[in-house]
Amino acid sequence: MNVVIRVNDEIKEKMIEYYKDKRRNKVIPYVVFQAQDEDTVITMYESGKVMFQGVSADVDASMWTVALENTKEKREEKKKADVKYYDCSSVGSDEVGTGDYFGPIVVTACYVKKEDIAFLEKLGVGDSKKIDDDKIKKIAPEIAKRIKYRSMIITNKEYNEKYSKDVNMNKIKAIMHNKVLYQLITEEKPVYDYIIVDEFAREARYYEYLNGIKDIQRDITFMTKAEDKNLAVASASVISRYLFLKEFDKLSDTLHIPLHKGAGSEVDKLGEEIVEKFGEEKLKEIAKLNFKNTDRILHTLIF
Repeated sequence: MNVVIRVNDEIKEKMIEYYKDKRRNKVIPYVVFQAQDEDTVITMYESGKVMFQGVSADVDASMWTVALENTKEKREEKKKADVKYYDCSSVGSDEVGTGDYFGPIVVTACYVKKEDIAFLEKLGVGDSKKIDDDKIKKIAPEIAKRIKYRSMIITNKEYNEKYSKDVNMNKIKAIMHNKVLYQLITEEKPVYDYIIVDEFAREARYYEYLNGIKDIQRDITFMTKAEDKNLAVASASVISRYLFLKEFDKLSDTLHIPLHKGAGSEVDKLGEEIVEKFGEEKLKEIAKLNFKNTDRILHTLIF
C-alpha cells in the first residue's frame, strides 16, 4: 500500500526529528530522508511530499495527517476561512431544548446584516449555552427589536405525538429549521451572503429528513459550533433560549413546582414528584418520553 501526503514546514521538521533514528543510510536525489518504521518505509521529498509504503502505510500517514490539521499554519487558514462567515450578512438558525427533559423545543432563524454586527457585539451576543439566563432575558428583547427573525415552538406533547421509530429527534429538528428558514427568507426577502445552520446532521441526511415536504430551503452551509462563528446563528441561539425560558417558567408556574433544566438525577426526582401528584399521563404533556429519564422515573415508582 502506498499513501502520499503533503506536509508544511512545521510538520516537516517534526518528521525529521521523529524519524532521525530510523533513517536508512541511503542518498536519493531530491529526497530529504528515507526511513523505516516497523513495516512502513517513509520517504520525504524536498517538494514537501511524503510517501508511506507498506502494510500499515495508511495508519502511519494518518498520524501525520491529524498532526497537520493542528499546526499553526492550518489553524490560521481555518481562522481566515471562519472570518468570512462572521464578517458578512447572513441568515442563521439554531435550536434550544433538545437536551431538556422538560420544556419545549424552540428553533429560530435570524437575519443579521453586516451593519448589525457591531450592535450585536456590544450586546455580547454569542452561544446561548455560554450566557447566563439573566443576560439572555436582558439582551434577547433588544435583539428582537432590531433583527428580523422567525421562531417555531413545539411542546413536549406535540413532540411525543411526532416521535416514532421513523421520526427521530433530528428529523423533527430538520423540519423545524427548514420551516423557520423558509418563512424568514420567503417573507423578508433578505439580501445575504450565507445561510448557516449549526450542524446536527450531515447535509445529505438533513435533506433526507425533509423528504415529502413541499417548501424546502436550500443553499445552506452546515458547520459545527456555528454559534461561535456566525452572529445570525448566535442571535438565533439567544432568541430560542429566551423563548424556551419563558415557556419553561410558565410550565413551572402551572405545576406550582420549580422545574430543573437538563436531564440529570434532579430531573428524575421532579418527574417522580409530578407523577405522584398528577399521574403518569402528565409526563406525556410536559416531558420528552423517549429520554431515559422516563424509564428511571416510572420504574422507581410503585403503583
